[in-house]
Amino acid sequence: MPHGTEVEREERAAKLRGFFARYVAACGSAGDPRIEAAFAAVPREPFAGPGPWSILAAGLWRGPGAPAYVRTPDDDPAFLYQDALIALDERRGINIGQPSLHARCLDALGLRAGETALQVGAGSGYYTALLAHLAGPQGRIHAFEIDPGLAERARSNLAPWPWVRVESRSGTVDGLPKADAVYVNAGITQPSWAWLDALRPGGRLIFPLQPEGGFGGMLLVRRPPEGGTAWPARFVARAAFIACQARQDENTGRGLAAAFAGGGSDTVQALRIDDRPDDTCWFDGGDWWLSTRAP
Repeated sequence: MPHGTEVEREERAAKLRGFFARYVAACGSAGDPRIEAAFAAVPREPFAGPGPWSILAAGLWRGPGAPAYVRTPDDDPAFLYQDALIALDERRGINIGQPSLHARCLDALGLRAGETALQVGAGSGYYTALLAHLAGPQGRIHAFEIDPGLAERARSNLAPWPWVRVESRSGTVDGLPKADAVYVNAGITQPSWAWLDALRPGGRLIFPLQPEGGFGGMLLVRRPPEGGTAWPARFVARAAFIACQARQDENTGRGLAAAFAGGGSDTVQALRIDDRPDDTCWFDGGDWWLSTRAP
């Protein structure tokens, strides 16, 4: 920890966060200035826990067995304010995710002040705090973390944001609260119907569609205000997250891996759950499919 008075340390931390916020917002091409402001406002230290810390050396998370971590020499907070993943549990590959990727995704999600959001896979609560900052005190954040230890850490860390509720349970079950936005931080081979059902008209869902333990993309889906079964959708970024503890379909995962390897994910314009796939199908998930034709 750097020496100096408490005021000097706080001023240094604010300076570090300010540059970090500008940097990750720029790397994530976040057009909404509130994204930079949120990163600048929320300290990363409580969510990373006591230092030294382990930082993922290989960039984006690529599944169990793949990561290589580098240990920081001490607990200088400067090490936290990089566009890097910070380990919460090295053995299980659980991390605080890459800031620039989350900046891009939060920008796409477009959470507004006063709205309600669900987060699936809260971890220690860092990105939950960013959602809380964006929604403001008039908003509501329901965070789900299936790991009891992490859920307890998140609950403690998020005490400064009393409009956040942390639940230690799955966020893929029926009966989720109605929401304007759903932000999923765990990879899955198919959209959960619970997430789609939770969305209010005009609501947005973003989640990592990927083979289990593999590489995929963050899919943004919007529920049409007028209803219907063809919903606007697009991939925001390529990504790989730790697998969601929910049903994963191995055959669908293999198909997704082949689809992403074949390219064209940037042409996806709709999630369709209506009729049989046609010649605009980019990927067929069985009872859902992704189309290159806009709704």
